Amino acid sequence: MKNKIALKLLAFFAAALLTFSLIIGIMFRSLFTEAVLSNKKTEMLTKAQSLSKTLQDMLESPGQGGGPGMGNQGMNYTAFVRAISQANENIWVLDEKMAFLSGGTMRGRKLSYENLPPDADQLVLAVFRGETPYSEGFSELLGAPTLTVGVPIYAQGRVRGALLLHDAVSGITEATRQGQNILLLSGAVALVLAAVPSVLLAFSFTKPIRRIQAVAGRLSEGDYEARTGVEQEDEIGQLAQSVDALACDLKEARDEKERQEQRRNDFLASISHELRTPVTVIKTSLEALKDGVVAEPEQVREYHEQMLRDARGLQVLVNDLMELARLQNADFPIEKSELILNDVLSDALRSASRLAEKKDIRIKREVLDRPLPFTGDYARLRQMLLIVMDNAVKFSKPGSEITVKMDENSIEVRDRGSGISKEELKHLFDRFRKSRTEENREGSGLGLAIAREIASRHGIRLHVESAEGEGTAVRFMLKK
Repeated sequence: MKNKIALKLLAFFAAALLTFSLIIGIMFRSLFTEAVLSNKKTEMLTKAQSLSKTLQDMLESPGQGGGPGMGNQGMNYTAFVRAISQANENIWVLDEKMAFLSGGTMRGRKLSYENLPPDADQLVLAVFRGETPYSEGFSELLGAPTLTVGVPIYAQGRVRGALLLHDAVSGITEATRQGQNILLLSGAVALVLAAVPSVLLAFSFTKPIRRIQAVAGRLSEGDYEARTGVEQEDEIGQLAQSVDALACDLKEARDEKERQEQRRNDFLASISHELRTPVTVIKTSLEALKDGVVAEPEQVREYHEQMLRDARGLQVLVNDLMELARLQNADFPIEKSELILNDVLSDALRSASRLAEKKDIRIKREVLDRPLPFTGDYARLRQMLLIVMDNAVKFSKPGSEITVKMDENSIEVRDRGSGISKEELKHLFDRFRKSRTEENREGSGLGLAIAREIASRHGIRLHVESAEGEGTAVRFMLKK
């Protein structure tokens, strides 16, 4: 099923909203009922205390039937009590003998203290103890859920009566029910309204994920040009960037593999080309000798010399190929140790000087005076320097000069030979890439490729500058 995440998100949002609505409903019912009931109690208590104060004033005022010698209650006090009870049947007044002065009538029958239910009885007793209690114990007598508050009536510092104020709680229950219905309706409307942004959010959340999934599928099929195009500053955006980066890496790996394959094919073609000529010459010479085509001693000697030269050339080529293969193999170890780079350079210069003497070429040395420590393979480093110096001698004119400089950061070999064209300079370190000149007829075309591999294994960078007719400078940039 498609969009499973979107459906799960929608289900999660719906469950969260429903749970929220349920919790709010329960809390609202409880807190709202308690708040309404508390307000109702406060209102009833205030009203009851006001009436109690009025009755207290009447009992304590002279001439109102409440003074000394007037008995427990005077006529004016009793009449007032009856008047307010007739005006409001929910007001009952008991005297200190527990007799009803007003109210206390139920279904035409006069109630007495003895007829009160236990809960109501306890409320009256609490009032005469000076308390202001609440009770729902009168509900049975009044025939409806009722809240009753009792307040004492004081006179001369003692409780002379009890005032009971009743009020139906059905209104409270109805208000609570209506409030809960409003809350449920609001929750339902909110749920419907929240469904639209929830759907949009869910599908906007899954849309980039589907795009990432589609790109991943294309990558698995080999389409490394695929990109997600997702630009978000969140975890999904980071995932999309990772997938795009993976696509770039896979594309680069594929391109590199293709380049390596092309280099391998070129390498094999170059080897075939380099081997074909000497092998053909040797084969042809041997056939001529075998068939007696060449019989003169002088010609036989020349044929033997030519075959020997070609065999030596093949030997050099094979040795260079094996050397290059070993250096390009990362698992092939080179013996590194602490050495003085000045010594390596001096050793290479001695060998190069013997080659230069044959062409009357002078090697000018500008070498660092103090020892320069270095970690590397002495023989390989000497081989690297000697390859470049040999090329400098090979392509320099007789009687010219080669300059070898050395400082703390580099070694430079500069000749004043024929130079290298810009096009040839791009392929200078390619295998079997060599100029077809008389000076270079015996070369294998692998020397500079070997020098580059030795430099790479030692962390040395090669930099070449050349201009046709002016000479070439090869600089070995030492790692710091």
